[in-house]
Amino acid sequence: MNRETRIQIFERLRAENPTPTTELVWTTPFELLIAVLLSAQATDVSVNKATAKLFALANTPDGLLALGLPTVRDCIKTIGLYNTKADNVMATCIQLLEKHNGEVPRQREALEALPGVGRKTANVVLNTAFGELTMAVDTHIYRVSNRTRLAPGKTVRAVEDKLLRTIPKEFLKDAHHWLILHGRYVCKARKPECSACCIQDLCEYKGKVLAQ
Repeated sequence: MNRETRIQIFERLRAENPTPTTELVWTTPFELLIAVLLSAQATDVSVNKATAKLFALANTPDGLLALGLPTVRDCIKTIGLYNTKADNVMATCIQLLEKHNGEVPRQREALEALPGVGRKTANVVLNTAFGELTMAVDTHIYRVSNRTRLAPGKTVRAVEDKLLRTIPKEFLKDAHHWLILHGRYVCKARKPECSACCIQDLCEYKGKVLAQ
């Protein structure tokens, strides 16, 4: 795929959604960090329901620690892997207080050192909370990038690196959200809605199905 086609793709995605953002509900970088930490193998809708309950009780590292593990666990028990996630939330709160004065760090290495925080979570926080030009490749972005041939790659990291290298800089800050939303609602895993796709004529997917 050439540069001009990539530009057209993101111009159209931007025209449809000029100010994209995560569907997770958050008001502070700490709330976003916890929400993304909880979102592994869970829907944003389910995470938002759990965090609404949790953050109503406490939404700071010391506040969550004061609640105690049983209460945190109870608040998020509707989410998959909630026991492990609750442990990670508490351990992350401790580390934030001990090493970062209770603040969410803006450095990738520091974020990835937090319990339960991997590269994808760090990328989401850096991009969404701090405006960094990062690309958090989840299953949606991986699928869209390979299916459209926007940035084909055999691994998540390969796709991330190629997207960062080939997406024109003017689109890079919001590209993560555009691609996730496109994969979630249009370029779906089992049955992509090619007829409703604003970039179907630019897409290089050989299996596209258009309405007659």
